[in-house]
Amino acid sequence: MPDNPDHRLAGLTEAARALQPRTVALRRRLHRHPELGLQLPLTRTAVLDELADLPVKVHTGRSSSSVVAVLEGDRPGPTVLLRADMDALPLTEQTGLPYASLIEGVMHACGHDTHTAMLASAARLLADRRELLAGRVLLMFQPGEEGWHGARHMIEEGLLDASGPAGVPISAYALHISATIPTGTVQTRPGPIMAAADVLRVTVLGRGGHASAPHDALDPVPAAAAMVGALQTMLTRRVTALEPAVLTVAQIRAGTTSNVIPESAFLEATLRTLSEHTRTFLHEQVQTVCQHTAAAYGCTASVTLEAGYPITVNDAGAAARVDAVAGAVLGPGRVNPMTSPILGSEDFAYVLDRVPGALAFLGGCPPGLDPDRIAPNHSNRVLFDESAMPDGVAVYAAIALDALR
Repeated sequence: MPDNPDHRLAGLTEAARALQPRTVALRRRLHRHPELGLQLPLTRTAVLDELADLPVKVHTGRSSSSVVAVLEGDRPGPTVLLRADMDALPLTEQTGLPYASLIEGVMHACGHDTHTAMLASAARLLADRRELLAGRVLLMFQPGEEGWHGARHMIEEGLLDASGPAGVPISAYALHISATIPTGTVQTRPGPIMAAADVLRVTVLGRGGHASAPHDALDPVPAAAAMVGALQTMLTRRVTALEPAVLTVAQIRAGTTSNVIPESAFLEATLRTLSEHTRTFLHEQVQTVCQHTAAAYGCTASVTLEAGYPITVNDAGAAARVDAVAGAVLGPGRVNPMTSPILGSEDFAYVLDRVPGALAFLGGCPPGLDPDRIAPNHSNRVLFDESAMPDGVAVYAAIALDALR
């Protein structure tokens, strides 16, 4: 828990506001030219351009377009990691913004362009305050957050050793903007904050035949349909109602025409959990339910579970630091407790599995809009309030200044 951070953080908000034209310019440059996945050449160039005049040591990724920048303080000390993700989503933008995406079918619909711009400007604030840093800041600009395991790629390439053996981070922090939270407010919580996300794929194998004679075939379609209900019943009857878990079958495919019973049917689902115990238990249960349901219809089931992002777990002390410094920088009433986790997932979890730290949400609901009714993150109509970005810049910088006091 930080001790009286106000003195160390004086003037940060004003300095962040003075950088707002620069922050907005980078955000809009990225927003016009969004990129998907692990290879983001235009995005990486934009970040490198923004860091070019700062006293940082830059490393670029081999397997991806990642950027790691190390800022050394004037005094010796530990390393603190700050992360921004950079990739976009496969959506066609329909916001009507004058700086809307110029790339058909690709859009920054989750605010990663704002994260990147905020962290770049926070680096500038910290570079101007190196005399206050006892240690170093590891700036992590990450591609491939949207399902591509970009953080894991960066860790495998030596992210946590980028400052040398003595510079392994003692803590790590990330901000995530949300269109459904009032602008300029910050929310986080200790413990699980976002879920593990695994993918369930089931192929139900039967025997094809003529649709007029189902008794001569083994129809996989009713078996697959029954499986959907059986999985939902399994979730409510085998997992306590006090333990959050979601299983959503989001895709079913079978058949080619009206008079042919297909040989197979396919299901795909997402499984979200907030504890490793429940995650492991459900991995076992879905296998049993799918195979036995198929067998009841004379079919067989091939079941695979693809492990997705781990549970994102905030360290209690790191979450308390975010609350304290955000309150000091933004003022009273701007830090709201987050009473429960959400079942979205985040690959910052890979970092928090190895380094104690915290993910926090920054409010970015445009003025005049209802946070409960606005298009949310991942919508092709989502809007983010750019006036929230100086708050994010200041909080990023404040966390590092406080942790390296």
